[in-house]
Amino acid sequence: MNLGYTISGFVVGLLVGVTGVGGGSLMTPLLVFLFGFNPAVAVGTDLLFAAITKTGGVWVHHGKHGSVDWRIVGWMALGSIPFALITLFILKQYMAVGKETTGAITFTLGIALILTACALIVRSVILSRKAKLAPIDDEHSTPQNAGRFKKLQIPVTILIGAVLGVLVTLSSVGAGALGTVALLFLYPRMTTLKIVGTDLAHAIPLTAVAGIGHLSLGNVDLALLGSLLIGSLPGIWIGSHLSAKIPEKFLRPVLACILLLIGLKFVLH
Repeated sequence: MNLGYTISGFVVGLLVGVTGVGGGSLMTPLLVFLFGFNPAVAVGTDLLFAAITKTGGVWVHHGKHGSVDWRIVGWMALGSIPFALITLFILKQYMAVGKETTGAITFTLGIALILTACALIVRSVILSRKAKLAPIDDEHSTPQNAGRFKKLQIPVTILIGAVLGVLVTLSSVGAGALGTVALLFLYPRMTTLKIVGTDLAHAIPLTAVAGIGHLSLGNVDLALLGSLLIGSLPGIWIGSHLSAKIPEKFLRPVLACILLLIGLKFVLH
């Protein structure tokens, strides 16, 4: 176990707990730039890391709050899981013929980070506007209350899932911030708590399938994974308790700017 990896896991876990920003958008660039890991190994390890750490969050959302809409999780998974498997198959074929996949993964990682940075800003704007409206109880926060867009909701939800399936499998980034913003647009009558819980629940099977796929491709460092988990789990716990005391509205824009700069560095590399 490497102490540097454990400390990094703790810091990322702390930031995730405080801001709610996805661990992938923070952890993967850290592994590539600070520790010099191959982008493919950083992505594969982070996917399994995300699947494990998010499980606890869903347990709280489903068990304690009842804030997971499993129908929407199913619709998103209908798009994301098949496309994650297709992406893994293509990566395997490229590796089988000796073609380099690092470039594609690095570029996709950059795009995903830029989109995540934009999503953080958009999410803050949507939530601030939503806070000014009358609160919606869970009984009336169902997908049926979407007006004229109701007929398009299911196919668009599946399509969003498919896009996330490709993006997350290639970059380990996007399941959190991008998924949440998409659901905020698609289901405006749902409570924020239910949207967060639903997006989190969808991220688990997606990151698990993509992570296991990368494991089969040899893109996972299990010793690194263990070190990160040892640091991140207490970090997330402490961060979630500090979140009420730290001005998250100031932290989010700073993180968004950092992710944007890192994303541009990956794209222009």
